[in-house]
Amino acid sequence: MATSTQPAPSRQQSRREAEAGPGVNFGRVLKSEWIKVTTVPSTVILIVSTVLVMVGIAALLAWQTTFLFDAQSDPEMAAQMQGAPDAAEISRDIPGSGLVIGQLLMASLAVVLIASEWATGMIRSTMVAVPRRTPALLAKQLIMAVVSFVVGAGAALLGYLIAQPILGSADLGFSLGDDGVLLHIVNTGSVLALVSVFAMSIGTLVRNTAGGVVTSIGVLLVLPIVVAIFGSGTEWVVDAARFLPSSGGEQMVATTIRDGALNQWQGALVLGGWSLLLLVTSLVVTKKRDV
Repeated sequence: MATSTQPAPSRQQSRREAEAGPGVNFGRVLKSEWIKVTTVPSTVILIVSTVLVMVGIAALLAWQTTFLFDAQSDPEMAAQMQGAPDAAEISRDIPGSGLVIGQLLMASLAVVLIASEWATGMIRSTMVAVPRRTPALLAKQLIMAVVSFVVGAGAALLGYLIAQPILGSADLGFSLGDDGVLLHIVNTGSVLALVSVFAMSIGTLVRNTAGGVVTSIGVLLVLPIVVAIFGSGTEWVVDAARFLPSSGGEQMVATTIRDGALNQWQGALVLGGWSLLLLVTSLVVTKKRDV
């Protein structure tokens, strides 16, 4: 009896069938993580609150800068305010002036999103649905980084638009095309994206919400203050402080680079290097530890 054999499917055909079938792929994992983020009311409220707070800080600082400009325009007042920052110079940093609060809120959210899965045991369901742990964690990181970037850049742009009429009343207005302004706005989002990766990696390593939040905020906000207080008189400590994650983020959004300071791209390498190091470490540790 004659038999016929079917040719073996090509690799590309198998890949297309796998993507079209009911199996797990990275796109579907991303969709699942997006649903997790956008369907929790508390998460959405925190994201909206972050934008409002950052925009509000930009508006308040713009209003305060106009008073500083008026004071510096008076010769008598200007003589008494020697050493104060120039109003025209600091006005360029107003759009992203709420970045410190934005880091605090988005870093906390990043930790909560990952650490809470270990606290509730939901991480087991995630790893059953996505047996390969690396794609599951990378999907969480990518969604959080994109959300953080949109929040940061969007809030900075809104802060710029709201601050312009206020600054314009004191002839301090500036355009997006001015040197460093657009990069400042974009990098406000980039800093929040990298901070979210940094914090979520810590949450993955610690597997505890409170511990992850305290560690992230401690490294990003408290450690620079401690270094400034106790290491200000030591030259090597001052030099080393330039390579803290927070220092890298500050330089990424700086519109004026001081002598001896890192520029925007060097700051991005510092913060990005810390985030990448923690990300890789968290992936390796998660693959080796039980969930």
